[in-house]
Amino acid sequence: VNYHKATRKLHFLSLFHLHTFVTQGPKFPSKKQHFEPLSTAFAAVLFTGNHSKFEKINTMLRDVSSCNTYNYGDALYWDSRYVQEAGSFDWYQRYSALRPFVRHCVSTSSRVLMVGCGNAVMSEDMVKDGYEEIVNVDISTVAIDMMKRKYEDVPQMKYLQMDVRDMSFFPDESFDAVIDKGTLDSLMCGTNAPMCAAQMLGEVSRLLKNGGVYMLITYGDPRARMPHLNRSVFNWKIELYIIPRPGFQKPGDPPSNVKPCLEPIPLTEKGLLPEDYTMEDPDSHFIYICKKVDESVELSNRSTDPLTDDLRLESLSLGKD
Repeated sequence: VNYHKATRKLHFLSLFHLHTFVTQGPKFPSKKQHFEPLSTAFAAVLFTGNHSKFEKINTMLRDVSSCNTYNYGDALYWDSRYVQEAGSFDWYQRYSALRPFVRHCVSTSSRVLMVGCGNAVMSEDMVKDGYEEIVNVDISTVAIDMMKRKYEDVPQMKYLQMDVRDMSFFPDESFDAVIDKGTLDSLMCGTNAPMCAAQMLGEVSRLLKNGGVYMLITYGDPRARMPHLNRSVFNWKIELYIIPRPGFQKPGDPPSNVKPCLEPIPLTEKGLLPEDYTMEDPDSHFIYICKKVDESVELSNRSTDPLTDDLRLESLSLGKD
């Protein structure tokens, strides 16, 4: 009995905090209505006591991809890591592999924000390729201090210590492009993942100019990422590309340079991969190109938001149970 009481209390507290967040919204007070379906779903769980439904909703909001025991969302973890590993490291892909996508979506004159830059050399490679202004931010003071010293004579690159969940240092519509190589993934492996992801993406949307691009390079497939990206409040037009991991080759094939597909992958109405779609490399990386649509475009003309719709349906079913 005590176990069940404790479990119900934990569920209640988790739902209370999530309910508070979605009713307020991540810095979008004028668009509170876009979060009301989430609030309705959580309220239905609270007042019906149907906690089995909570697990389904929670799964919809969490990253079901495997995360190890490290807390990638914690600044102390990254400070410690960068002290121990001072050499540069690029997550997932090097710029040479991503260049076709970057050059296609981001002009060299764009003002670019690199979130979660760490000690990667991608920004350096982009500057060598002609990019004129890249602002790099990271939660780790150790990494930022290290990179400031390394690139103090490179005026095209600036480094600032900052939490991507609160980038209020920058005014609205400050950037033409935001590039994220593993930062959202890190938050999805940390505590309070759904809230942290929404806070970060809300900030990214706020900082993008109309027509600007958020480029997300991630291990997360559409089932794990589209519920967070494809939300009406962001008003993003999303294209998906898939790129094999570095060094991938088909079993039995001679070594060759596997080239990524430069055509967007057709998605279903719910923003998922077609059932018959097969990836050559099961551990491929996903590139989401999220273009901010002009605010004057009616939100009603956008594609369906799977997260909001699923939660709205879930809240209705909760009321019937």
